[in-house]
Amino acid sequence: MNTSRLIVLGVAAVAAGGAGYIAKNIATKPPVEIVAAAPVVPSIPLTDVLVLSEDVPAGQPLERQMRWQSWPQAAVTEGYILRNEEADALELLRGSVARLTMYKGEPVRRSKLIGHGQSFMSAILPSGKRAVATQISADTSAGGFILPNDFVDVIMTRRGESGSAQGFVTETILKNIRVLAIDQMIQENEEGKRVKVGETATLELTPQQSEIITVAQQMADRLTLALRSITDTQEPPADDADYLVSGNGRRGTVRLIRSGQVTEVGARK
Repeated sequence: MNTSRLIVLGVAAVAAGGAGYIAKNIATKPPVEIVAAAPVVPSIPLTDVLVLSEDVPAGQPLERQMRWQSWPQAAVTEGYILRNEEADALELLRGSVARLTMYKGEPVRRSKLIGHGQSFMSAILPSGKRAVATQISADTSAGGFILPNDFVDVIMTRRGESGSAQGFVTETILKNIRVLAIDQMIQENEEGKRVKVGETATLELTPQQSEIITVAQQMADRLTLALRSITDTQEPPADDADYLVSGNGRRGTVRLIRSGQVTEVGARK
């Protein structure tokens, strides 16, 4: 047997022995011990806070749209309702009405709710303001595109005479007025995509403006609401048609305009 053949046989023998050794170690390897994972401990303290489980439009009562949710204690602020302080809050707040639109996941606050027996409109009306209803129609309300929380100007149109000629006189009597409601709708429809054409607009007015529009409804052939741009709503208050309810600085004096003649009538006591 020559030398080359001996070398090949030697290498084959060594390889076979190594393979057998490896196979033996694999077959006798001990099973891996499975250790149960330890429970995860929160790294920050939590507390249960009452939140909304779905969106709640303004004016809608709360029924089953609330639930308890774990909340970081460091993120809890004044006004949040906590389970460890008011465990029965779910039942106590059921039937309350949303003063403002609230959204899913938002913590419930009593400042945004109206309790049982309270009027919704009076609750959302700012202090010192009055809510006055005005008759409107589709052709006098920007084609039905005026919605709650829009700002409008109120335009009065009446018949007027100048000599033998007869025509119409138009005047803006109130400016930058917020619309509180259209009929019974007190907020925009979903995503503002649908429009409701109402017959009555409820406006947010001062006591003086309330008197102005009351007189104007008696004098005018038509009152029109003109929709303002959202960029104009921050303009300072403009002069209103105060002359309709006051003359020479005397409160309770009404100026009547008939056939181009202006007369003053004192209010009855």
